Amino acid sequence: MSTRLDLTQDVGELTARIVDVESVSGDEKALADAVEEALRLLPHLTVERDGESVVARTRLGRGERVVIAGHLDTVPVAGNLPSRVEGDLLYGCGTSDMKSGIAVALKLAAALPEPSRDVTYVFYDCEEIEAERNGLLRLSRRHPDWLAGDFAVLMEPTDGAIEGGCQGTLRAQIVTRGKRAHSARSWFGVNAIHAVQPVLAILNAYEARLPVVDGLEYHEGLNAVGIGGGVAGNVIPDECVVTVNYRFAPDLSLEEAQAHVSEVFEGYEVRFTDGAAAARPGLTHPVAAAFVDAVGGTPRAKLGWTDVSLFAGLGVPAVNYGPGDPNMAHQQGEFVSLKKIADCERGMLGWLS
Repeated sequence: MSTRLDLTQDVGELTARIVDVESVSGDEKALADAVEEALRLLPHLTVERDGESVVARTRLGRGERVVIAGHLDTVPVAGNLPSRVEGDLLYGCGTSDMKSGIAVALKLAAALPEPSRDVTYVFYDCEEIEAERNGLLRLSRRHPDWLAGDFAVLMEPTDGAIEGGCQGTLRAQIVTRGKRAHSARSWFGVNAIHAVQPVLAILNAYEARLPVVDGLEYHEGLNAVGIGGGVAGNVIPDECVVTVNYRFAPDLSLEEAQAHVSEVFEGYEVRFTDGAAAARPGLTHPVAAAFVDAVGGTPRAKLGWTDVSLFAGLGVPAVNYGPGDPNMAHQQGEFVSLKKIADCERGMLGWLS
């Protein structure tokens, strides 16, 4: 089956066509090739390729440049291809997260040879897997100039609402120590698993912050996400590890978030295993204000982590905005509303026309 994309199609039909080009993380070549081919047919765009990421830019000399970005990959297919339509809903792998957003971006690229602002369209690979393989991260390291702009829209599923910034995330191991002994003579040892009770008590008593950052309220969370300990069925364990995940608001840096976790678990050994910085909403920028006016609705805080954090690290304020429903992402019954896709396309066209 041909993978050619027709950018004159209705945006809902285009979404279905993109969904039917399977692009599980690490296997995006067919879709990246189709996107590149479609964009190279548009004479007003300069098109670049890095691996399975495609970047297209207008060069009109406008006073502002905006970046519209989305990932091409999906989670593994779960018997939910090819796509199908039932009423207003389009079903299929990646419909919500985030091939409907990709379709909108491609329609904008074709429909706006002379947008009111210069636009960079970024279609990247490997967002759904480990961070080091993320195509946007690779582009930020190899070609940061490709991602330069005054403002960015990441077309992650938000159900048609503007979600400002994102929360940061870190994981840490809280370690309790003991002394090994034979379980038949347990009184000669100290049980490290029993010693985690105070750690769990700290977590149960923890009161999450609800800080307001740039006018948006975030809801933090500090939770145990794993526990491990034990040597053998007849040994008193000398170590137990509770893994915690801290989701923190963008008024904290990653270093400040780590310091907070260390303070919460003062007296315990704390090992930080990974972390990603938060991003402020950036809605005070004039370009962002114009975007909010054009799209409408009341912006809200993004309570998860997204690649807007990478844009923030490059000094580009960014928001999340896409037609998909985030609650449907990664589900076998994943779907997107065709009306939401059309509404998203209309709002973005109004902003850039």
